[in-house]
Amino acid sequence: MEKKNPRGPAEAWRKFLVSIKRRPQMIPLAALVVAFVFYSFNLAYFSDTTAKIQGPGMGLAGFAIMLFSMLSFLCFLNAFPYRKKPNIPMIIIMFVMFGIIAFADIYYSNTTYAAVVRADNPIVVVDSTKYIMYAEWYSRIHVLILAIAVVLIVLLPVYSKMLRKIKTSIEVEGNADMGAIDISGED
Repeated sequence: MEKKNPRGPAEAWRKFLVSIKRRPQMIPLAALVVAFVFYSFNLAYFSDTTAKIQGPGMGLAGFAIMLFSMLSFLCFLNAFPYRKKPNIPMIIIMFVMFGIIAFADIYYSNTTYAAVVRADNPIVVVDSTKYIMYAEWYSRIHVLILAIAVVLIVLLPVYSKMLRKIKTSIEVEGNADMGAIDISGED
């Protein structure tokens, strides 16, 4: 009686857990990818808002966010090499970049908000300029996603130990009586 090789969603889930157990740093990397993709997909709102408001440093803030988001990926990949100890200088550089990204996001959001609520000649948000509201809102969401990624990086040693405790091995029939097998080679 031969047991079939398990397939389907249960086996896919087991393989996923095995890969996460081997490389738990993929969890915060996925959060960084989500943050970068979120900002990139909404880049049109940011560029239109920068062109409309033309606040001091808004373009530089948007540029810094994109540049340091890409560079933080490189730092992250070098900070957590496969099967080696974490690279502390790269982790420090990565967190400095995260700080610059968060500062640029908050600066951009505050400059946008200030342009809308200023007393003299405020920018009026109507249907044709509602992208300003979206840019301000998406900037705040980007900071939140980035903060979640930072928390996941900081807690990486904690949940990587917890992940290792998950049992992902497959029970194979016939392994119970391994002592009964004669390996001496005598007839």
